[in-house]
Amino acid sequence: MTAMSDQSSPAAERPSRGVVELDGADLPAYCPNPKMPLWSSHPRVYLDVAHGDPVQCPYCSTVYRLKAGAVVRGGH
Repeated sequence: MTAMSDQSSPAAERPSRGVVELDGADLPAYCPNPKMPLWSSHPRVYLDVAHGDPVQCPYCSTVYRLKAGAVVRGGH
């Protein structure tokens, strides 16, 4: 996995919780995602993964990216 480019943000200082791969049907992407346990909740933040670059949640550092070959439809 490639390191995130913005090293000045607080999220860049925390280790990632993991990588979540999304399909086009999973958009719009948001964190915390439905599979996360309730105790790890934080305010919902929408993430723009439609351009193909991985995006890191500013709260928990989970990285979200599109699966290879994922089709993005509509205004996502």
